Amino acid sequence: MKARCFYAFVASVALLVLPAAAETADQWVAKARAFLGSESALNAVTSVHYSGNLELQDKPSMPTEIIFQKPYRQHITIKKPKVIETTALDGYDAWRKQTNVENPAQWQVVLLDAGQIRRLRANTLENLSFYSSREMKGCVLELLGDVVVDGVFCKKIAFTHTGGVVFVRYFDKATGRLVKTETENGTEIREEGEIVVNGVRFPKRVVNKAPNGDVTAISFDKIVVNEVFPVETFAVPSLQAK
Repeated sequence: MKARCFYAFVASVALLVLPAAAETADQWVAKARAFLGSESALNAVTSVHYSGNLELQDKPSMPTEIIFQKPYRQHITIKKPKVIETTALDGYDAWRKQTNVENPAQWQVVLLDAGQIRRLRANTLENLSFYSSREMKGCVLELLGDVVVDGVFCKKIAFTHTGGVVFVRYFDKATGRLVKTETENGTEIREEGEIVVNGVRFPKRVVNKAPNGDVTAISFDKIVVNEVFPVETFAVPSLQAK
């Protein structure tokens, strides 16, 4: 009887020292996606249209619209006091246009360089994939371990895109909620509140803190998914004056 008890004790100790099943980044991503919505709801999103206001330190807020549309299309319009600034991505083309508010006939267009295009492409993927590596072709996910952020036990995961564009995310281990994001240039991004659209959780407000301490934020009044935008919305505008 004593021998049987001894063998049972040894077996129990052996179980304790066996290595735990290996964790993968995709397993934690699945948890983070589940926090945002069901797989069917997330996979159904083909475009997102945000309307709100850009908030800068010590300046009036500025009306802002942001559009992301699969696969690689983005359009951002910021209405500044004197200038309307538009930045857009159309596949491998990207441009920025500034238009005089008082005289729309006065405008200029600048084509963006390869580095800017890579960041816009990665940013578009990030906003439409909901962390899914399957949706983000060319993006490598790396599990970076456990970290405590604001007293919350988090799982740290790096999302590295082509050209060295990196988003390091910290997910609440208990719920899968995104606690914060860091980029390769040192910017910290936080999300606040939520707006639920078609069964998907979107942030109500996004706060960006630059490495130099400057803080900008965008508060959203309205979010619409799955609108279909014409190709002209994203295409490089004609450089000929009309």
